[in-house]
Amino acid sequence: MKTIRGVENFPKNEASIVTIGTFDGVHLGHQQILRQLITTSKKAGLKSVLLTFFPHPRMVLQPDISMHLIQTIEEREQVLGKTGLDYLVIHPFSSDFSRLSAEDYVKTILVDRLNTKKVVVGYDHRFGRNRTASLKEMHHYGAIYDFEVIEIDAKKINVTAVSSTKIRKAIDKGDMATTNQYLGHPFTLNGMVIHGDKRGRELSYPTANIDLQNKHKITPKQGVYLVTTEIQNKRVFGMMNIGTKPTFGVSGSSIEVHLFDWNTDLYGQHLCLDILEWVRDEKKFSNARELQTQIQDDESYCRLRISTWRARY
Repeated sequence: MKTIRGVENFPKNEASIVTIGTFDGVHLGHQQILRQLITTSKKAGLKSVLLTFFPHPRMVLQPDISMHLIQTIEEREQVLGKTGLDYLVIHPFSSDFSRLSAEDYVKTILVDRLNTKKVVVGYDHRFGRNRTASLKEMHHYGAIYDFEVIEIDAKKINVTAVSSTKIRKAIDKGDMATTNQYLGHPFTLNGMVIHGDKRGRELSYPTANIDLQNKHKITPKQGVYLVTTEIQNKRVFGMMNIGTKPTFGVSGSSIEVHLFDWNTDLYGQHLCLDILEWVRDEKKFSNARELQTQIQDDESYCRLRISTWRARY
């Protein structure tokens, strides 16, 4: 898959079949659309294209509303790269762009820039200024500008009963079983390892403190989780705590990961964590010794679960 930033950079000699959307999470419903897109592209001899926008339109049009994304644009790109898609086109979304009329959007973006011969969209797809144009208008412009509109009906999409909204709710609850089932792949957190207060080291459990560096990325509820990552081409498992360290009276929330059987310095490195299972809620203990005992129990549980997950990697 090739990533292109800005429709103006799409190869002029490529004829395409296009689907359009945010595709946050690239969940099972999205994957169904992509499978149809890619299958049709091969039969028709066209390049498969996902046209998406960044920043997320709601960040531009409703900046006062808190926006929590299942994936950063980089995480989305990584997952999409495994689907067989030919092109991911990320076009800048702005206030000016949002004011394009439906016909200008179709003519300048789909026809002139992406050389679109077929469009694959869901039954409820809307586009143009204030998203006033519907599938009916897309068929109308398809007849004018000579491209086919392929509609994915409600039954085909809804058979998975999956939506980005449902996934966000599951993440908020720490329900990683439902989250990962709906996604069809593990939910991830990506961030830089930074210096912390070294409290984990004092408990004989040194941790890597993760700075997500993206304020719009959703995080699971506070608690302990089983996680895995890849470091130096090696699969490493561990346990992650999201929370405020109530035993020590710390107010600010942090993300800390203890990696099993790994002692190398990770400061300044980037980690991509797959969140596999919820283990327990965060809890305030009477003293550090009680906390240490609980962490030992957490480790024992997580290590028992590793064999189940290792087979999937």
